[in-house]
Amino acid sequence: MRTLISTAFISLDGVVEAPGGEPGYRNAGWTFKDIEFVPEAFDIKGREQKEAAAMLMGRTSYEAFSPVWPDMADFADYKLLPKYVVSTTLGEEDLVENWGETTILRSLDDVAALKRTEGGPIILHGSASLNQALSDADLIDRYHLLVFPLLLGAGKRLFSTTDKDTQKLKLVEHDAYANGLQKNVFDVVR
Repeated sequence: MRTLISTAFISLDGVVEAPGGEPGYRNAGWTFKDIEFVPEAFDIKGREQKEAAAMLMGRTSYEAFSPVWPDMADFADYKLLPKYVVSTTLGEEDLVENWGETTILRSLDDVAALKRTEGGPIILHGSASLNQALSDADLIDRYHLLVFPLLLGAGKRLFSTTDKDTQKLKLVEHDAYANGLQKNVFDVVR
């Protein structure tokens, strides 16, 4: 069984929407506003690229990342990885050609089947709605969270408000940085 890792920049009140400045969002670019850059806080991002064997995302994140990430040196390791996009509306003709092998998955059952294949970890970027659905379906195994010392008030959140049973997490790595960021890595306890 492959490990599915959700990685997110998250505000203290749980917002994950548009951290990098994607246009059209109230708080777009909040990771860059009034937060001093501390390189060691982002070391986990480089590790994720080296450890991941595949990348998973929802349609909206794919449409935001695919025009930009293939040509960015910061994401060079992701270019070679197989990518999976969960979408009921995206067609093969919507996929970019310069970002390597990309497969469209149509359901959470398809994600569960992918997890049952041989291979290394699958990294899930962005994709707030997909994160919520996967968490609610108990398909996420680990969370890599960089928590920003901000209360954004509005925006898509990482976790749903679905009434479900408690899901216990085990803190396996953590750190706090001079700029107020916190790194929290949690394994889902089953």
